[in-house]
Amino acid sequence: MTRTIDFERQARLVAAVADGITDEQLAGPTPCPEYQVRHLLGHLVGLTAAFRDAGRKDLGAHLDRSPGDSLPELTPGWRAELPKLLDELVEVWRGPAAYEGMTRAGGIDLPGAVAGAVAMDELVVHGWDLARSTGQAYAPDDVSLGVAKELLTPEEGDQSGNSLFGPMVPVPDDAPLLDRVIGLSGRDPGWTPGV
Repeated sequence: MTRTIDFERQARLVAAVADGITDEQLAGPTPCPEYQVRHLLGHLVGLTAAFRDAGRKDLGAHLDRSPGDSLPELTPGWRAELPKLLDELVEVWRGPAAYEGMTRAGGIDLPGAVAGAVAMDELVVHGWDLARSTGQAYAPDDVSLGVAKELLTPEEGDQSGNSLFGPMVPVPDDAPLLDRVIGLSGRDPGWTPGV
């Protein structure tokens, strides 16, 4: 039986964080040094559409683009577009077909089950990025955090100090699960816009 991921709570949390962002905050800094809040939102819109299509196995040319090719720009209609895309992502990844076989995202071919985990990790980590950048509360559920932690944790015996996305930031083993996930993603859980 194919293990599915329930994206609904995390998608709603990300939508609420995005809704709480004011136009004045769009030029603010984020934990991603090259991105302002508006770039991170543009990235989130693009990755949500990409992972929706990856789940559908709708493998058009847009899934061949690496997310690091250029700074993502935010379209004027993002406030209506992002919640709609998040709803579609939730719906697509409810069905087992999304997890079966191979798919593609960001120019990388990967198993559907891995793509689902990467999609959840992206929502968890970038939701934190946006919440932290704009001074909002952020509390993902333990199941969503567990999916991200499992994806980001290096394999046993790996002494590189890197996770899937680069160098990890050391965080105490008894730190809250969210802080441990953020550290695994290469971010400092103590980051604030003024630092």
